[in-house]
Amino acid sequence: MSLSDEIMDDMKKAMKAHDKVKLNTVRMIKSALMNEKIKLGHKLSPDEELTVLNHEKKQREESIAEFTKASRKDLADETKKELTIVEGYMPKQLSKDELDKIVSETISEVGAKGKSDFGKVMKALMPKVKGRADGKEASALVRDHLS
Repeated sequence: MSLSDEIMDDMKKAMKAHDKVKLNTVRMIKSALMNEKIKLGHKLSPDEELTVLNHEKKQREESIAEFTKASRKDLADETKKELTIVEGYMPKQLSKDELDKIVSETISEVGAKGKSDFGKVMKALMPKVKGRADGKEASALVRDHLS
């Protein structure tokens, strides 16, 4: 089942269950995917869909941080529910050990020797872990390995 089909199916289920949070979140995801499709002018590839989902996820994480900073627990809780729904459409996240192994393999593939090769390693690494690991976490591991 494609992501679009899954979203439409979940939207129908949320409507029937009167689950407003899920319905609104799924509609936002659908809208973001449609906007990207229109912007690019073609049907989205799985990679492009993942990029949109990552953007939606990051947006909600930033909102949670802002709401928490502003002592708006009610809005933070609501956004956490949305974040959980968005993460449900994303691929399974890599564990710390799995990510560490991929970083080590990539460093040896690229032949990186020191910190100056950071960019080369990241360029080779990110397509391998796209959507399955946080970029900040990946870059921190690469820095640790190269130092």
